[in-house]
Amino acid sequence: MAKNQLAPGISRLSRSRVFAKRALYKVSKEAKPKAEVAAAEPARERKVRETKDLVNALTTPTSKLLPAAVTPKAKAGRKAVRAPKLRKSITPGTVLIMLAGRFRGKRVVFLKQLSSGLLLVTGPFKLNGIPLRRVNQAYVIATSTSVDISGVSIDAKINDSYFKHEKAAKLKGTEEEFFGEKAAKKEHPAHKIADQKALDKDILAAVAKVPFLASYLTSTFSLSKGQAPHTLQF
Repeated sequence: MAKNQLAPGISRLSRSRVFAKRALYKVSKEAKPKAEVAAAEPARERKVRETKDLVNALTTPTSKLLPAAVTPKAKAGRKAVRAPKLRKSITPGTVLIMLAGRFRGKRVVFLKQLSSGLLLVTGPFKLNGIPLRRVNQAYVIATSTSVDISGVSIDAKINDSYFKHEKAAKLKGTEEEFFGEKAAKKEHPAHKIADQKALDKDILAAVAKVPFLASYLTSTFSLSKGQAPHTLQF
């Protein structure tokens, strides 16, 4: 062990004492060559200086290593967006049990699959209060019961764009908006009400031909204690 160390790695003298003992303050930095400065510089300080020089070189706009402002580019997606394949158990007229949303547990009649892959369903509205809706097939259970809707005509205008909400004008930053004044209740469009009635008329006629089908559609699905859904036949 060296004389200037109390223990391995622990110096006997302080940092300032070592600096004074070596009398480095007497040497002019301008007159001293760079090689001598690097040799006399402590190893830790030399590493800090080299790290700072490297950071400055990387962040300087004129640097050849890396530009100061790097604009990230989005990765080009090659995956085409396709509508999901319809399950074999779901056919036009199949009675479905909804598992999510405000009408969960209710039974609906499947009409057709839209271009987005969502299912077009209805209660019908006059029976259980469920209007024309779009539902993801992942959140429904297909039952073995079906309604003959071969005589039901579904208008081609009932597509994904049919369900887009119309944005109402807002009174931004006014007292009326804060206190809720002049806030008229949003009414359902008249043309959608007419479409619902026309569609329900044909479906209700088909439901009336099957005994107890109307009461089946109005009932709510639920599980008793100890019942497992995967063991049941719907």
